[in-house]
Amino acid sequence: MDDKFILDACCGGRMFWFNKHHKNAIYIDNRREHAGFISARPNFKVDPDVVMDFKDLKFKDKSFKLVIFDPPHIKFRGYKSWAAQKYGSLNPKTWAADLKAGFNECWRVLEDYGILIFKWSEERDSRSIKVKEIIKLFEKDPLVGHTTGKSGKTMWISYMKIPKN
Repeated sequence: MDDKFILDACCGGRMFWFNKHHKNAIYIDNRREHAGFISARPNFKVDPDVVMDFKDLKFKDKSFKLVIFDPPHIKFRGYKSWAAQKYGSLNPKTWAADLKAGFNECWRVLEDYGILIFKWSEERDSRSIKVKEIIKLFEKDPLVGHTTGKSGKTMWISYMKIPKN
């Protein structure tokens, strides 16, 4: 695994990747879904290299130079909704603990001076979790962030694992 130094901890459909099969990346997700499982998106699939939960990464400490953490952004809508099928969803009771555990695992497998990219989207309804709430959960200081999208709901935030000494 020496040539795999990039981790996508919640790859889903690998939608923001230019190269969806980058030779130095390992793609994980907690599910595998065949093409066509969403009727409105017949070619969309979730096909990680390894099925694994971001809260329990089976990698050694400091295994990756770059970690991408793009977890589901909404509390459970019911699996029948296209958004929940496409992106997954968070448990409405355990979402905070789940996201914190996921970030901590991503941080654990990130090597010193490595970069963690976190992506979050705020919906404009009661299921939405504000990015400010998420940042507080992580207990690490982000370096930079940028809002994107037509409505400005998606935030990309970068962290660097700088050793304390």
